[in-house]
Amino acid sequence: MRGAQNQAGMPSSVDDIHDVIRDEIITLRLMPGAKVSENELARRFNTSRTPVREALLRLVDEGLVEVWPQRGTLITPISLQAVRRARFVREAIEVAVFRKAATEGLSGAVLAELDAIMAEQDAAREDPVRFTEADDAFHRAFANGIAVGDIWTVLEREKAQFDRLRFLSLPNVTPVSVLIEQHEEMVAAVRARDPEAAEKAVRHHLSEVLKVTEQLSARYPDLIVNDI
Repeated sequence: MRGAQNQAGMPSSVDDIHDVIRDEIITLRLMPGAKVSENELARRFNTSRTPVREALLRLVDEGLVEVWPQRGTLITPISLQAVRRARFVREAIEVAVFRKAATEGLSGAVLAELDAIMAEQDAAREDPVRFTEADDAFHRAFANGIAVGDIWTVLEREKAQFDRLRFLSLPNVTPVSVLIEQHEEMVAAVRARDPEAAEKAVRHHLSEVLKVTEQLSARYPDLIVNDI
């Protein structure tokens, strides 16, 4: 994430403001239904309303913010339709990534990086933000390892709603130990140069959040909209 702090009195950029607000939406520090004010955000970032408005418009395009004439600017509820669409896109891309990684193999440096990331996840079991950051680093490392790291920017935009639901499930609905075990299986399949096992492992892993969708919808009806 880009830095959001002003330096030498210069205002935060549109990218900075967008990235900070987006991160707060995904990690549920800004909850679905919360109202946001251009004026308050402008004061927070010590800038004019113009870059704030541009950042919010980007978030509208991403489906994370909605503007209502009489109600103002609100954080959108989690869309189950968007979650399913994001999983479809992510699975298509990541199956291809993992099959290629298993077929061609990964360097010792990348495998060592993956081991370090899994250790970080193990240490972050009780910290959803830290755990999720390590989870993203894990998947991104595979893309980088087969020299298609730029594809992660495609996934970042598509998986925002998926990430909010995933974050809502941690750590009480989806045990982090299950996710760590699945990551270990994915790495083991790649180490064994077994693309079939790698594909099976990644499909299983990406279905984990959908397993608890109904439970989460019942528990948080004000946060999730079933628009499937």
